[in-house]
Amino acid sequence: MLSRFAPEPQLPSGQPERTGVLLCNLGTPDAATAPAVRRYLAQFLSDDRVVEIPKLLWWPILHGIILRLRPKASAAKYATVWDQGGATGSPLLYFTERQATLLRGWLGEAGANVLVAPAMRYGNPSIPAQLDALKAQGATRILILPLYPQYSGTTTASVCDAVYDWAKTQRHIPELRFVHRYHDHPGYIEALAQTVEQHWRENGRAQKLFLSFHGVPERTWQLGDPYRDECYATGRLLAARLGLDDSQYVLTFQSRFGKAKWLEPYTEPTLVAMARQGLESVDIMCPGFTSDCIETLEEINQEAREAFVHAGGKDYRFIPCLNDHATWIGALRDVARQHLQGWPVQPEPPTAPRT
Repeated sequence: MLSRFAPEPQLPSGQPERTGVLLCNLGTPDAATAPAVRRYLAQFLSDDRVVEIPKLLWWPILHGIILRLRPKASAAKYATVWDQGGATGSPLLYFTERQATLLRGWLGEAGANVLVAPAMRYGNPSIPAQLDALKAQGATRILILPLYPQYSGTTTASVCDAVYDWAKTQRHIPELRFVHRYHDHPGYIEALAQTVEQHWRENGRAQKLFLSFHGVPERTWQLGDPYRDECYATGRLLAARLGLDDSQYVLTFQSRFGKAKWLEPYTEPTLVAMARQGLESVDIMCPGFTSDCIETLEEINQEAREAFVHAGGKDYRFIPCLNDHATWIGALRDVARQHLQGWPVQPEPPTAPRT
């Protein structure tokens, strides 16, 4: 009789059990081409956590309209950010892999000898493939660490879904832990503040600091999703650390999709309105994105810049994401160590096989 469970990796006799960390980001196409973007969008927009519309209504729209028309235009946008920031290919993939490599090193220096693997919720390297790889290396305990500081059902919970779906195929499931949020973690706030202060030292200080977070439909907040409130908490903590009052910074939401009402205020319309009212200079950053990607490099640093200048603004200064900033890697290390407590993080010495 065929079994739905995957064969278990045959580990060498006496190999010690290991602890692993899976560092999860949203995802990226494999290439800046229409076919690759179509595959990526098909997976992304098929997620019930992302689009909460009954499949009977959503499927004809997705497959009949969106996946026919959007990939070509989106691929052109991806092409404008491909190979940026030292990356060969996707900046999001490049920085997520860098973060995983650096995190393993920083954990090792802190005495935590663990495996660390990067994974994408949509696209490659996939969550199931990386979990398989960690198990094959002897990981019997795995911490799932999403690169989303603010919890949302559309992001963090979707990572949990992918892990649970993988677990359904496993005969021997590792111990699993999940990090849900760290929007108010002191190390994360400090890393954001240092990127702003470095920017100010190098470029001067604009009239206002814009904090642009990824948007979600307003209905998700009304139904109990904590994302909006955690974004505002991050904004307040960052402003306090930088010594800003309410008149010196603006918190907005970007990346709307479809006709539904999303969290407001919207980033680009707010920039345009303020430019028309006489605002001449802005510094803008995306605190909820821990790696630069199409939403930061194209939507914010290109499209929003053009809209602000066209509306009369003069000086538009984009602040890069945390990426591989040392203080950010230190914050990731501290978050991981907090959630690894109680688990062995040093490989046990090999033992002689039983006879």
